[in-house]
Amino acid sequence: MRLGVHNWSFNVSSGPAGIGAELARVGEAAEAAGVSWVSVMDHYFQMEQHAPASDPMLEGYTTLGYLAAHTSSTKLGLLVTGVTYRHPGLLAKIVATLDVVSGGRAALGIGAAWYEREHRGLGVPFPAISERFERLEETLRICRQMWDENDNGPFDGRHYRLAETLCMPRPISQPHPPILIGGGGERKTLRLVAQYGDACNLFGSSPADVAHKLDVLREHCATLGRDEASIRKTMLYVGDLLDSGEFDKFVAEMAEYAKLGIETVIVTPPGDAPAAWIERACAPIVPRLAELPVS
Repeated sequence: MRLGVHNWSFNVSSGPAGIGAELARVGEAAEAAGVSWVSVMDHYFQMEQHAPASDPMLEGYTTLGYLAAHTSSTKLGLLVTGVTYRHPGLLAKIVATLDVVSGGRAALGIGAAWYEREHRGLGVPFPAISERFERLEETLRICRQMWDENDNGPFDGRHYRLAETLCMPRPISQPHPPILIGGGGERKTLRLVAQYGDACNLFGSSPADVAHKLDVLREHCATLGRDEASIRKTMLYVGDLLDSGEFDKFVAEMAEYAKLGIETVIVTPPGDAPAAWIERACAPIVPRLAELPVS
């Protein structure tokens, strides 16, 4: 099992002028610890259920470009891109650019978007969820087409129409940057994972819940004729065992998820000093997680 780090807060103690330096330290600390994945959120406002909406929030792909310059081995992505925030042609170009400048370390993490306040606040259309999922599927198709060296032709969908899907330079990652679809919706999200995704990301609410979601994913794969083993299973950890230094309990809990097939567990640094937290809480457990067999 591998460890990823997801940065959700940019409210560092030194204020906005210190955000860049702390992000650089996050990248350095993650690589020193052996972390395999570093991600940030894709929001305009901070999420109200975690902190005031007025807390600092950075634009996601600009932030990943900065992190690319301060890392050399970790995979980089958003957890996850909101499908409504960028035209899919532009999104495919952005991810391809990140992949090129990072030496092939970009991933497209994407989902249907949900935070209505920030859409309304900045004047971004927020269609009904059924339409957002339609747009998500078209976006997945457009990105795959734009990254296909054999298909620069048009795309004619219900919501998006592109006269040509030219994307130069092509991404370095082969056959394309991995597509991670976030969420556990059983009827739509996991079906999209089975059809288009290279990875899923689930909430680690409990081993029983995760096991059920993976069973649903297998059913979709069987229906579509997809090899379920070709999909990487990742999980966002939602507990506080690392915060309290209970490393033995954390590793024991992760062993249960590894038995289910979870290959990467992603943790979130608390507070305003994420780099120091990575050094303290992540470095000791990376080698221990690596010893867990993934089923």
